[in-house]
Amino acid sequence: QVELVESGGGLVQPGGSLTLSCAAPGILHRMHNMGWFRQSPGKERELVADTTTGGLTNYQASLKGRFRVSRDDDRNIVTLQMNDLKLEDPAVYYCRAIDSRRNYWGQGTQVTVSS
Repeated sequence: QVELVESGGGLVQPGGSLTLSCAAPGILHRMHNMGWFRQSPGKERELVADTTTGGLTNYQASLKGRFRVSRDDDRNIVTLQMNDLKLEDPAVYYCRAIDSRRNYWGQGTQVTVSS
């Protein structure tokens, strides 16, 4: 059974920062791709960023430079550092993992940006 547990969401003012974490205890090593998606009301879920076991990273073009994804296989976590958060960034952020068979999703964590 694969369990992904996100944490780190919350309320932040515009221009602020948050770091999201996705814990994948004991199973991160077999996930060749780990990533973050987000979904806001009325919109489709969209890729934020992902990273492979080889260290390659991929970002939604509009977010590159403000967001940074990283994985730590020793600690079994994937993090998303979000800087200079804007009023268009609020959403539920989801962790996604891919192994040789399928995708797995976390339950999501809410990010709110408000002054």
